[in-house]
Amino acid sequence: MFIFQIEQQTTAIIQRFGKFVRLAHPGLNARMPLVEAIAGYVNLRVQQLDVTVETKTQDNVFMHVTVSVQYFVLEDKIYEAFYKLQNPTKQITSYVFNVVRARVPKMKLDDVFEKKDEIAEAINSELSQTMSNFGYDILETLVTDIDPDKKVKEAMNEINASRLMRIAANEKGEADRILKVKAAQAEAESKALQGKGIADQREAIVNGLSKSVSEFQGSVVGSTPQDVMQLVLMTQYFDTIKEVGASSKTNVLVIPHSPGAMSDIADQIRTAMLTVNQMDQNNDAKKQD
Repeated sequence: MFIFQIEQQTTAIIQRFGKFVRLAHPGLNARMPLVEAIAGYVNLRVQQLDVTVETKTQDNVFMHVTVSVQYFVLEDKIYEAFYKLQNPTKQITSYVFNVVRARVPKMKLDDVFEKKDEIAEAINSELSQTMSNFGYDILETLVTDIDPDKKVKEAMNEINASRLMRIAANEKGEADRILKVKAAQAEAESKALQGKGIADQREAIVNGLSKSVSEFQGSVVGSTPQDVMQLVLMTQYFDTIKEVGASSKTNVLVIPHSPGAMSDIADQIRTAMLTVNQMDQNNDAKKQD
């Protein structure tokens, strides 16, 4: 007897005078010399076959599609795997070519990328039904690469780059618009608050002047509101001169008129106020007409 060793996940085919006798499993085995021979070995490990198919899409774009097929031999069909199929890799390759070239030409370029799982499922279904008769089982089928022509990829990159630039330009324009709107709103609110502040300030001044006039008339018998206004203007006049003179950057102070001209200034202010009131009344009358 001749003793021989079989590795793990491997099965040997034993023939006697050219006829199948038995299977030799992993470990130590014996055969009769000159009578029995090892016809071959069957690998029970999961194997992977990468198949690259050149095809074209419905929109006439040529590409290379790479499909990875993972397969293994069924332990109860080792005889069929060894004797029924001469070259399993060529058989698998043929079916992959057939399915890919039957499906991809019906799809557009973008659909091929989106539906690659459908292509892989179709290949797996076709191979599983066929290869099981030869003792093989398909574990998984994957579309691992879709490689269009170089010029097509460059064109696709340019299209995507232009689309992204257009989106970026729109976003930038929208951001600029929002900034301008916000700035305009802020300016409007600022002016509104500033106007309200000025109005409140003028209202406080008027109230203060009214109170001063009332108190002065109550204290000084025979005084008129015009006398009080001239006194207030005189006081503000001297306060202004004092502030200007107190400034560190003021060297010369030019006064073009005498303090006694305060009555003329008061008359001018009063005349201006009367004119404004008359204009407001005329505008209201025109609106009512």
